[in-house]
Amino acid sequence: MLSTALNVEDVRRLARRRLPRGIFDYIDRGAEDEVGLARLRRGFDDVLFHPRVLVDVSRRDLSTRLFGHEQSLPLVIAPTAAAGLAWHQGEIELARAAAKAGIPFTIAMESITELERIVTESRARLWFQLYMWQARDLSYALIDRAWASGIETLVLTVDTVANPIREYNIRNGYAVPIRASLRGGLDMLTHPRWVVSVLLRYLLDEGMPTYRHYPEGMRASITRSKPTSEVRLTDALGWDDLKELRRRWRGRLILKGVLTTGDAVRAVEAGADGIVVSSHGARNLDSAVPPVRILPAIAEAVRGRATVLADSGVRRGTDVLKLMALGADAVLVGRAPLYGIAVAGEAGASHVLDLLRREMLATLGLLGCTRLDALDSSFVSYERS
Repeated sequence: MLSTALNVEDVRRLARRRLPRGIFDYIDRGAEDEVGLARLRRGFDDVLFHPRVLVDVSRRDLSTRLFGHEQSLPLVIAPTAAAGLAWHQGEIELARAAAKAGIPFTIAMESITELERIVTESRARLWFQLYMWQARDLSYALIDRAWASGIETLVLTVDTVANPIREYNIRNGYAVPIRASLRGGLDMLTHPRWVVSVLLRYLLDEGMPTYRHYPEGMRASITRSKPTSEVRLTDALGWDDLKELRRRWRGRLILKGVLTTGDAVRAVEAGADGIVVSSHGARNLDSAVPPVRILPAIAEAVRGRATVLADSGVRRGTDVLKLMALGADAVLVGRAPLYGIAVAGEAGASHVLDLLRREMLATLGLLGCTRLDALDSSFVSYERS
């Protein structure tokens, strides 16, 4: 089946067939009227390449150095909360695919597989995502747990301080907590392979999937509300929280969800080692500016002081190279590898990463460029509408 998937969109279509609609839509769709999803694609399409010719590109290199580590691709797998529902133990499968590709994997805070198990079973270079809970002491205990497990990079996600408006989740019965409904039940019955290979395996192994990073006694299954307000995401997150986190966290600290130059500069001044220019894949604020538009200004504002990463809407290797030409040091990919594991677990995610690798190699050659560090803004321009 994977052999017929020649690009990420092909893998996406296969994932759509395999997953219940509620889970697929949760992964695939955006917020409100979903104009943001179209704008993300249009943003990439509006960036044009200016290739060089008569350049020897027989030795092209996609390797890069990120936070002191040499890696074979300029990619990081983004934190995605639905990975464990797309495939049984999907977080481990994704982490193994990342390890095979030589890139980092970011564990989602709302993962249904505990970070300690992912560390032990994947042998990947792992980052950990943090959303700040209302009870700060519980958040600090969680990052201590991550550090004790050997994780040295923390990604604080700051663009989800209110519940995004995603009506399709409610219609599909996939609002958290997941509620039993006729529509949801029929949806599962029409996807028996997923029921048997994912849900039934969880039920037989460990019961209903649970958010494993919540404190003991406060862990809720995916079908129950969080038992206490202490572990609800705070909407009172401020710059002092970032400074306090910097004081407590001994490793690398990355701020994810930055879309203005002022916030980027302030993040660096507060001690962030890196920032992720991100619109959360158009899943939160529907009319947020596409990262591809604001990235050059942010990269210039913090040049030499912080590592700049970018994400949101990446479907092609060309998208990755456009972001890098505009100032990103590396690119996070979220939905694309999720489609892969939904189809074939680790093998599916590896297939997606290989597709992106091949597309990047081909594009780099066609650009007349042999190395990523030679790729700059002179290779791109914006099409004017």
